Amino acid sequence: MVSATNVDATAVNTIGWLSAADRTIVVPVYQRQYRWDIGGCEQLLADIRAVADLDDRHMHFIGSILSSSSREGRDAELVLIDGQQRTTTLMLLVAALHHTVRDADPQLARDLQRVLVHADDATRTKLRPHRAWASVYERVVLDLPLPPGEQRDSRFDDNYAFFRSQISLEEAPHIWRGLQKLEHVAITLGSGANAQQIFESLNSTGEPLRDHELIHNYVLMGLSHGEQRRIEAEYWQAIEQNTGDAIAEFWRQYLTMRTGREATVVGGRGVYDAFRSEFPRLDFSRLVAYAEEWRALSHVYRILRDPDEAPDDEIGRHLRYVNTFGTDMYPLLMRAYRDFELARIGRDELIDTLEMVQSLVVRRSVVGTGVERLVARLCRAREEGPAALVAAISRITPSDERVAVALKYSELPHAAYILGRIAGVDGLAGLDVEHIFPLAPGDSWTGDGVREWASYSDDEQNSHRALAKTIGNLTVLEEDLAVRAFDRSFPEKKSLYARSAVSTTADLAQIDSWGTAAIAERSAGLTERFVQVFQRPGGPAIDDDGLTPILDAVRRRGWPPGWQREWSYVEYCGEHWEVPDVKYLFNRVFKRLWADARDAVERYSARRGGPVYTAESWNGQWDRLDDQHSLYMGWDSSYMLSAVQGVLEEAGLAAEVFVKYSYIGNAM
Repeated sequence: MVSATNVDATAVNTIGWLSAADRTIVVPVYQRQYRWDIGGCEQLLADIRAVADLDDRHMHFIGSILSSSSREGRDAELVLIDGQQRTTTLMLLVAALHHTVRDADPQLARDLQRVLVHADDATRTKLRPHRAWASVYERVVLDLPLPPGEQRDSRFDDNYAFFRSQISLEEAPHIWRGLQKLEHVAITLGSGANAQQIFESLNSTGEPLRDHELIHNYVLMGLSHGEQRRIEAEYWQAIEQNTGDAIAEFWRQYLTMRTGREATVVGGRGVYDAFRSEFPRLDFSRLVAYAEEWRALSHVYRILRDPDEAPDDEIGRHLRYVNTFGTDMYPLLMRAYRDFELARIGRDELIDTLEMVQSLVVRRSVVGTGVERLVARLCRAREEGPAALVAAISRITPSDERVAVALKYSELPHAAYILGRIAGVDGLAGLDVEHIFPLAPGDSWTGDGVREWASYSDDEQNSHRALAKTIGNLTVLEEDLAVRAFDRSFPEKKSLYARSAVSTTADLAQIDSWGTAAIAERSAGLTERFVQVFQRPGGPAIDDDGLTPILDAVRRRGWPPGWQREWSYVEYCGEHWEVPDVKYLFNRVFKRLWADARDAVERYSARRGGPVYTAESWNGQWDRLDDQHSLYMGWDSSYMLSAVQGVLEEAGLAAEVFVKYSYIGNAM
């Protein structure tokens, strides 16, 4: 066998690799800034705990770390080319573990210290980040105090604080056992190796796995070959056949249905992470039960996408209506249709749900508010019962008055669907949307047979154009008649309208002339029919479409210079709070609940390992709750938002808290 001359690759124990050599691991200046967030740290800690529970044969592979050697002797350096993020995070975890045990377990503290610092100088960290943030990292790892009055936010502080909050003194040996079972491939380059080419080979070769492919691998990995074949043959192939090229969307919408929360996609990932969080353990017996549900719901998904496969014609008709607006409401409809299949609800209740969804979506389309990120709250409401679902839909369905104004002055969306349903001919094929007053009239066009378009004043022409796409100027007409009516004057069109089988179109033949007054009158009549066909469920209108439930709030991207306000305001149980961003809200919610629902805060904090503590055990930003308890304020914003959502759920108040994004918050 011929050995490589410029690359040395060896499988090593990660902690042993970090502990053994008395050299400095250097992050070169061209590397990106440290970017791991608490979500990544949470997953790493979960993996370490899981492998710690297993016997000595089981190890956890963390990938490869690519480096090159530089210098010799006391100044020996290992320059990281790939692996900075993982190495830095492991060092922060070891530092948190070290500071937890240093007074109680000196031997373990010495073992941990060997990973962090040089044997001959405890002030020299083995990892040396980019000099721009090296002092921040060293302050955290060496547990150095901040200068008086200084507060500093960094990912180093956030992630270290998370690890400190999660690891108790009693659990420390268990975490150390898991750490010692980490392995990686250490790739060290010689002077003749092309570092960039090797880096690109490790990171850029091949197509990255998509969410649904990662889910597939996760489900099957760890099963015996026979178990894999059974899951694949009996369940997974059926799921793929039922969902086709929409399999990724199926999993996203299934998880929204199941959890009542929408997966946040970051860097192409999100659905897979949500799946792993929802199904952290998949032993074979439980996997089979879940797979039965997945297969059944994938068949429902197939029917939603192709309503012709629905066994009930009326239900299929309403599913086709819903598909006019896309697939946003599928998570809610998947559950409702599956409950219908299982006889948990009747046919009439399913159709009522489909009608409510249509009314919600079409009314919001008419007033221009859209339906993005609404379905999760409706899924949560449905789990509480039919009345809760009606109340939730009612709350976000625009009122008759608001719809009437929009119909009178705004372009009609989904015109064929709306006009067809109003006229009762929505199932009739071969209909076109007809503009009674043409979009581009010729000079000789006339609405009354007397005055021609060229003689209209500018104001008159502009008034007609402004109403050309509104409901009052639109109708549906058979294709052959529509071709003959195109661009003709109104007196010529009347005879064609009279021949139409569509009642709302035939009625136009009785009108003497066509202009803005006739459009307004017809708009009023069609609006009356619209609000009858697309009825708003529930009680008095609230029209809170500008408010987002706290459970559906998401972190926006970074702010442009000069803009610091994420939210216009927050509604907290009927109160109006002026809080600009999640950090202020985090502080205010925990302080308020500490006074009003302390038991809920204590339960949540005990289960999650924070953010309330009896001692300020590490450097950082703290706020006192009382003489014995402090609230740690140094988390990253995503963790803070998650904590706000979690503690409000624990207290049973999440449904009563809403955020109103600022203009720039929505734009971001």
